Amino acid sequence: MAVIDVFNGDADGLCALVQLRNASPQDSTLVTGVKRDINLLGRVSAGSGDQITVLDVSLDKNRDGLNSVLEAGAEVVYVDHHFAGDIPEHANLRVNINPAADVCTSLLVNGMLKGQFAEWAVVGAFGDNLRNSAMAVAKPLGLTADELQQLENLGIYLNYNGYGASIEDLHFDPAELYRRIAPFASPRQFMKEAADTFAQLEEGYTNDMRAASQLPAVHADNVSAVFILPDERWARRVSGVYSNDLANDFPDRAHAVLTEKKDGNYLVSIRAPLNNKQGADEFCRQFPTGGGRAAAAGINDLPVTSLNDFVEKFQAFYRSLSS
Repeated sequence: MAVIDVFNGDADGLCALVQLRNASPQDSTLVTGVKRDINLLGRVSAGSGDQITVLDVSLDKNRDGLNSVLEAGAEVVYVDHHFAGDIPEHANLRVNINPAADVCTSLLVNGMLKGQFAEWAVVGAFGDNLRNSAMAVAKPLGLTADELQQLENLGIYLNYNGYGASIEDLHFDPAELYRRIAPFASPRQFMKEAADTFAQLEEGYTNDMRAASQLPAVHADNVSAVFILPDERWARRVSGVYSNDLANDFPDRAHAVLTEKKDGNYLVSIRAPLNNKQGADEFCRQFPTGGGRAAAAGINDLPVTSLNDFVEKFQAFYRSLSS
């Protein structure tokens, strides 16, 4: 019998799995990738009796892979907060999916474990830019303001590490990063005892964000804004976290951060206004490679010829939601 853990390579996926494996230690095969690499179940070859846990990737985007492993006789636990579409009914499938805008996978796992490793859930929620949800879970933990800020920083850095076009863009392969944080029941213990790893994440984040802050907007008004990042490794790493920062700085405005790809097309990261977290997934699904959730979504390949059309549609879409 094989144990296989399939998880998104961002903060939410990492922190969800850290909680589960601290609660139920297993020697498992890890299947993950950069944050946008979400068709992960397609990589899994499973047999009868294998146990597969899937965290923080859309069931809708992994439907074929899920059906394949279920037909092979594997048992699957699926926990996620993205759009799922129709959920299959199968005796070997257990599902905990909630696409609400204030929920992430780490918080769903925290509920399943009755708060056993709640600090990691707080880190995952901060990383997914769910600050209010993170603060609510952290409230009964008795953390100082400095400790809470450390957890928020760690969430941001772990999330930032997941962004890139390939593993080579990242400071850490998400599987390796998971192995570094997995031994620690508390994120504060990780930051103390694995200080070198934390320092690498922090330094990389700080340098990349400094570069991003120098870029002007392609379009900006009180309803929406669009930024374009160059085809550079730092830009590919920073795209999602930069989107979160813009959303936090301008909570009534929707944001689109486009990163140039080597073929001239764009990778797109969308954030709905924090004060009206809706529509990001609906907007992105207008495009062939788009998807996500209501508060945050993306498009994996926007043709350069569609740029002007994209900007006009983005402005119009969020103008209609704000009226």
